[in-house]
Amino acid sequence: MYELENVLRPYAWGSSTAIAGLLGRPASGGPEAELWIGAHPDSPSLALDDGGRLALDELISGDPAHHLGGDSVAEFGPRLPFLLKVLAAEHPLSLQVHPTLEQARAGFAREEAAGVDRAAAERNYKDDNHKPEMIFALTPFEALCGFRPAADSRAVVGHLVEVLERAGLEAPELLRQLVADLAAPGEPAALRAAFERLIAGGPEVAAATDAVVAALDSGALSYGDPGSGAHDSGAHAAALATVVELGREYPGDPGVLISLLLNRISLAPGEAVYLPAGNVHAYLHGLGIEVMASSDNVLRGGLTPKFVDVPELLKTIAFEAVGVPSLDGETTLLGQELYRPPFKEFQLQRVELLPGAEPVPLAQSGAAVIIVVTGAVLLDSPKGDLQLQRGASAFLPAAEAPVNVHPVADAAGPAVAFAVTTGLKG
Repeated sequence: MYELENVLRPYAWGSSTAIAGLLGRPASGGPEAELWIGAHPDSPSLALDDGGRLALDELISGDPAHHLGGDSVAEFGPRLPFLLKVLAAEHPLSLQVHPTLEQARAGFAREEAAGVDRAAAERNYKDDNHKPEMIFALTPFEALCGFRPAADSRAVVGHLVEVLERAGLEAPELLRQLVADLAAPGEPAALRAAFERLIAGGPEVAAATDAVVAALDSGALSYGDPGSGAHDSGAHAAALATVVELGREYPGDPGVLISLLLNRISLAPGEAVYLPAGNVHAYLHGLGIEVMASSDNVLRGGLTPKFVDVPELLKTIAFEAVGVPSLDGETTLLGQELYRPPFKEFQLQRVELLPGAEPVPLAQSGAAVIIVVTGAVLLDSPKGDLQLQRGASAFLPAAEAPVNVHPVADAAGPAVAFAVTTGLKG
């Protein structure tokens, strides 16, 4: 077992305090957006061994069968198939979608053949892998996730037109066009027509967006705050409040009005959702444990000053209404609290141990990584022990299994840790 040193990504949207507060260390003074725990070649963790440090991807490549297990190597090749992150959003992330495995392989090969620098701003595919993911909320967590039914979006946009007209304002023609788009026969066609109209951008979309945000943000309109008893429904109010929230951060951006087409979700601590390929989403605010296939392939669709490749984006999106893809935990007969999305690359285990409690077996199929967020734990395997304090993490090779997680003797309070292994059976 190897204790890890991990890479902190200081993206501008990150919180300056949340990750430091969770892991019990001083804040860096700047934004701390993501802590990467894994072997992705862009930011691999460092494995500590006998006082030395070795990049985790290099460690694994030295003996893939030992570190990953034969089943994992056969399914995913000689690389760690998952990436664990601690994510802290103070400001909204970009509206984005992730490709399927086939799209990622084809896109990566195409850009490699064309000689596009992997660090170039216009590069879409940083690797040849897909990026299904899940988020487990540690604090109240806000996000946009997947298309709502076209009829619901039509009702919200039509309601926005009514709100403006009731206040004596002229609704932008763009909104009426969206209402017509969303009434088209066939839900995929309706969603695509509305999305394409907005993502095209340009002066008309920017002007309509800014006019709507300015009107809603003026304080002169009542658009029905939830629970206020106003005429408008709480669901509509939440959607319009999201437009204001995003419009303040990204004036004129197409993603502001695209949010009206998407589900706004609010996760309580302990709740989780998963995001398959093609799902348009954006994390807005909160602290969570994020798990994904080991990839950095992101196609952006708004709420960002970064490169947006509209034709490639449209080929990647699944234009279908989806319910919120909630992911409930299950407790096994061994006392393991598991979160199993429908992906082979990963599953998440939450471990909570009271002082003096019996150990919990670590669910492990292939390699695993673990991070402690409260208290301390002792990892016990046939080949040795490793104690981890709050904020510490470790890589557990497949050959170390089985591993049990113990509370530390004389602990003053509970311990909480999160571990990730593959979603393969066995």
